[in-house]
Amino acid sequence: MDFEENRPAQDVPLEENIEQTQDERTAQETQQNEAARREKQYETFTMLHDLVYILAGITLVFVFFFRLVGVDGSSMYPTLVDHDYLVLESNFLYRSVHAGDIVVIDPPEEAGFSGPIVKRVIATGGQTVDIDFDAGVVYVDGEALEESYVFEPTYRSFQEVGDGLDYPVTVPEGSVFVLGDNRNHSADSRYARLGCVDESRILGRVLLRIIPGRQTNEEGDIVGGRDFRRIGAVA
Repeated sequence: MDFEENRPAQDVPLEENIEQTQDERTAQETQQNEAARREKQYETFTMLHDLVYILAGITLVFVFFFRLVGVDGSSMYPTLVDHDYLVLESNFLYRSVHAGDIVVIDPPEEAGFSGPIVKRVIATGGQTVDIDFDAGVVYVDGEALEESYVFEPTYRSFQEVGDGLDYPVTVPEGSVFVLGDNRNHSADSRYARLGCVDESRILGRVLLRIIPGRQTNEEGDIVGGRDFRRIGAVA
């Protein structure tokens, strides 16, 4: 009787097993690295996508709702000083002008200013302004204003340079009469070339001081450093 020879199963060489294991690990690591790379790319794309929307939103906010402006000069001293940086409520929102508001104005070319100016609204359309330049007192509709915000009384009329108004002045409807808080170092509605300002030229109302300028005196000379306690609402 013939017996079938029992042959042991042929073993795979150890070196081949090791090579297969290393190949599998390499393939797995490659897949993991590729997945990580794609995930990182997706995260970067998502971040850039969100950043674009955020920047677009900020741009829209500061175009239509708020504006950033810098103060040039000392005409609003001591309330504002040169190089204060301010946040405005844009004229897109600021529709109702009130006496006491601090506003930024785009003056007409014939007034001779080099750019926007910051002033305080003293009277609005239909009100009458009179100024006693000897006493330095401003009257609106016959009532003397209590002006704790001014640096000194209102003595300058611009009549001395031939560019003053004749008082009393009735403000036309849709216009405002503005003065600087530094009354004797400010070109404002007392200056005939500017006079009463049409409300359409108001760029916005001052809300906040976000970066204080260096401390100055009424002449605009620097007398100190930045006082960061001045950051905040402007009244």
